[in-house]
Order: sequence, then structure tokens, then C-alpha cells
Amino acid sequence: MEQAIRDVLEDGYTEPVRDVLWGHVYLSPELAALTETGVFMRLTRIMQLGPAFYTYPGATHTRAAHSIGVYHLARRLVADLSLRGGEAWMTARGVLSYLAAALLHDLGHFPYTHSLKELPLREHEKLSGDLILEEPLKSLIGKAGADPYLTAAIVDTSLPFQGDELVFYRRLLSGALDPDKLDYLNRDARYCGVPYGAQDVDFIFRHLYPDRERGLTIDSRGIPGVESVLFAKYLMYRTVYWHRAVRSATAMIKKAILGGLESSVIAPEELYGLDDQGLFYFLASKNYPLGKLAGAVRDGQIYTVSAESVYNEEEHGVLADPQRRGLYEERLAAEFSRVSGKKIPPEDLIIDLPEPVSFETGLYVRDEEKNFSAGSSAFKDGMVADLTKTLRIIRIFMHPKHGFTVNDGQIIGALLNN
Repeated sequence: MEQAIRDVLEDGYTEPVRDVLWGHVYLSPELAALTETGVFMRLTRIMQLGPAFYTYPGATHTRAAHSIGVYHLARRLVADLSLRGGEAWMTARGVLSYLAAALLHDLGHFPYTHSLKELPLREHEKLSGDLILEEPLKSLIGKAGADPYLTAAIVDTSLPFQGDELVFYRRLLSGALDPDKLDYLNRDARYCGVPYGAQDVDFIFRHLYPDRERGLTIDSRGIPGVESVLFAKYLMYRTVYWHRAVRSATAMIKKAILGGLESSVIAPEELYGLDDQGLFYFLASKNYPLGKLAGAVRDGQIYTVSAESVYNEEEHGVLADPQRRGLYEERLAAEFSRVSGKKIPPEDLIIDLPEPVSFETGLYVRDEEKNFSAGSSAFKDGMVADLTKTLRIIRIFMHPKHGFTVNDGQIIGALLNN
């Protein structure tokens, strides 16, 4: 390894942070200064899993803790890859830019987990890139020996940047075995008290190799590690991330915000930069009908499931666009009011459909000379498609005062016959 790379990865990391998951995480004084900025401190006020604490009371860990964990794993990963041939194209400035990107990758993340995902807002990666290129971060990143433009481009893949290392670091930060995924699976499982997400990071790292274009490759001995990550992701989505109570709270917040955006009560720019409590205060201040949904979530008054079914594109495809669901919610409310004989207002009913989730299986297995899903792994394309299908459950949530349940046939009939 070149002396400069060795120095940048091993020397000067004098600032310890005590992390529940990884023990002591060491930063350089310059990288530590990034965590003391106002934009990073906002992440200490955003819970990593949003409403998951309603079901798993321990799930109150923050985006800031996760970001520090991602940085820690990124430093370990790039050090290992440097020793296995990556030093041929790595530079000290590139490595430090990658570490800064790992630490700052969630700067623009929305409050309350993924409640704002699918809404007509800028992607949080783009917001992160903007913040990285603004002061004081831009200058602080430079003082840390990194390139703020490369750092931003690693996080926000829409940004152009001329440099040989960019593709490599982008693939390291986001892929099948990226530090982000390895941290959040382990961290979320720990704080929720479930066994599904725990990963053997040491074993996984031993079987990874650098590739300038692919980012990472593995040897066949590492296949069980990848399979463990993929199945853990599936189980965490099934039991934690998309638990029905989590989906209900998320859907309520999403409906409240979408209603505000569509009625021009809320401007998209007003949502950027809020933390969890700030979001609730902001929505309460707007004083519009759907805003009460956010207040109900804040007080733990979650809508209950009236119907659920595995998503079928042929039958439920009309619901794929979140901005059109309001129309179908009105149709369902009218139909269910007729069937039940009592008034069910549209704001008391929510159609929830999780967005498609991806299982990254594109890793190249070097000694088998083929992609992961085409090799000896059990995770073939068909199996991955089946896992994805079972996770996408369409649900009808209603205010619990109605105590009304329906079947899938009633839902389809109400949607297609109106």
C-alpha cells in the first residue's frame, strides 16, 4: 500500500465516539468537526426507524448514530480493499472523500423515516449533495483533505464529476454489500430486539475484493454472507420496516403531507431541513383538515387494518401512483359507507401500497466467473422476485372507531365499478 494511503487510513484518528454496535469509532479531528455542524446535528433528532418504536419500543436510535456506523464500516472496508489491490487506483484525496461521503450520506434525509418517500419532493440524496457543497461543510470537507465536489458526487449520482475514482466509490457506498446496509441491518435488529438483521461483518469483509468498475467482487466462500444479508433484509422488511403498525403511521403522515402539497397549503421547500418533532409542529401550524392525521400519529392513535392482500398488478395496478390514491380512497369510503350504513369520511380511510423493494444480486463471483444470482447461490432471479412479491401487501387502514372490515373482492369491486 502506498504510504499516503496508509497514512490516510491509519494515522490521526484521535477522536473516539462510543457506539453501541461497533464500540469505539475513531475520527480525525477534521472529520469529527463535520459531526458538530448544525446540519449533521439535525440527524440526532431524526429516529432511524420513525414510527417503529410503537411496536418495538427500543427503536429510538438516530440517523446520526447510523451515519457514524456507516463511516466506521466504510473505513474498514476501504482499508481491506486497499490491501487487496485497490491501492492501484486509490488516492488519499479520493479515500478521504469517500469517508466524508459515508459520514454525510444521510444529511438530506427526510424526517420520520420514509413517510415522505414517493411524494413529489426532491430525493434526499440530492438534498445531501446540496448541503455538502454549502458552507460550512464545503470548507470543512476541504480541511479534512477531501474534495467536497467528489464527496457530493459520490452521494448524489446525478452530479457530474471528472475523476477516475468516482464510479468505484459510488459502487462501494451503494450496492449489495455496502456499509450502509451492513450498518442498518445490524443496528436496527439490535435496537428492535430481533435476531434477523445480525450480520457477520468480519466474515463478509474477508471475502471481498476491489474492482475498479464493479466496486466489489466476492469469492464463492463469501456467498453465504451475501445470502445472509439478502434474507436478513427480507425478514427485516417483513417484521419491522413494513410491520402493519409502521405502515399505518407512515401512510397517515404521507396522506397528511400529500394533501397539504396538493392544496398548496404546504410548499415542498418548507419540508426540507425539518427533524421529527419539527415536522409535527410544522403540520400542526398549518391548521388544515388532513393535518389532524399527523397529530393522531404523534399521539399514537394509529389507524387499524380493515383489509389486506398481496399486491397483484392486474387487480391493484391502478393504485400504484400515490398521487391518484386519493380518488380511490373517496370511492372506497363512499362504497363502504353504503355497505356499513354509516358515514365513513375519506380522511378516515387510507390505501397503503409499499413501494417496490430491491434485492441487489449483481455481485460478480470471481472464481465462478459469473454473477451471484447465476452461480451456486440459492438466490436465483425467480426466488428474489417471489420474495419481493410477498413483501408488497396492499392494506386498507381505517380510523378504529368504524370497526369495519372488508374483503379483497369488495375492494376490487369498489375500485373498478365506480
